[in-house]
Amino acid sequence: MKHFLITTFICCSQLCAAQPQRFDLSKRASEIDARAKEHPAIKFTFTDDKGKPADLQHAVVDTRVQSQGKLVIWLMAHNQGLFERISSYGYHGIQPHYSNGWFAGVTKEQYENSDGTVLGKIRLEAATGENFSPFVDIPKPDGMMERSFQFVKWLAKENPDGNWSQFLTEDGRGLRWERIIVSGISHGSTTAARFAMHQKVDRVVMFSGPRDNTETWQGAASATPSNRFFGFTHVLDGGWTADHYCRSWQLLKMHDHGPVVNVDAAKPPYGNTRRLITNIDVKNDSRRAHTIVVPGGKDPIGQWVYDEVFRYLFTHPIEQSGQAAPMDADCEMNQHSK
Repeated sequence: MKHFLITTFICCSQLCAAQPQRFDLSKRASEIDARAKEHPAIKFTFTDDKGKPADLQHAVVDTRVQSQGKLVIWLMAHNQGLFERISSYGYHGIQPHYSNGWFAGVTKEQYENSDGTVLGKIRLEAATGENFSPFVDIPKPDGMMERSFQFVKWLAKENPDGNWSQFLTEDGRGLRWERIIVSGISHGSTTAARFAMHQKVDRVVMFSGPRDNTETWQGAASATPSNRFFGFTHVLDGGWTADHYCRSWQLLKMHDHGPVVNVDAAKPPYGNTRRLITNIDVKNDSRRAHTIVVPGGKDPIGQWVYDEVFRYLFTHPIEQSGQAAPMDADCEMNQHSK
């Protein structure tokens, strides 16, 4: 199945360029890279149970907005509301299809006998395609890094008006990670954090995460400094009530940059903190609480819920940091036995 983009063109005798607009593009990973493979054992396939494409990747850029030279890599299912927001900031965005279905390959025994690194190593292998874990086998072409690189190369060729080539290294063999923001929700935010500890990136934006509450990788040395990690969650999310998120945030040393701030009672720049929460009414539904922190709907007057929060998370100057706060004594840090 092929996906085409219809655009309006302004042509001169020597030049034909697309009219400034928001480009929403998509392409299957298996059509971009012939090396891409399916891994049914960990439920990683190119089609879903109904035969529909499962490897469709999405991208966005708005050429009406001045480019900020940054690329957001979203590590979860495509979210059009999020893509519309980040493109309005002058950011590029992609959602790569990579081997993130590895949960099926982890046994209960492996998880329960974790030394604090089992899930983290699997996440890192899924992100990099390098051999970090003995429990999965994810080749480089199926990892997030290579899928993202191949997608950006394809975009640079197919959408020259979007100037995607700015995210490729000079030798054309990789991505310029110093210009890249990794982000996700839940599983995706946890993998984003684990990857950023391995590879320095511009920023990490974590919605409803990170989790992996029995693991210790969150407290290890990080290639990405702590002031570049930003988190946002709802107080009724199970990951918050069980102290999974507050634990990860503290292990990541995000408390060095300000206290936990409730966005419902504050305004940007939220004391320049990296830790944001909300208690907006979700009818006591923890599942809704888990997902409401990303764009997915509008309020009664037609504005995105938390529009200012999203802008802050993705664009707040890194060098502006809040006052260090003490660790929360009520946040259970030792959860290995839970």
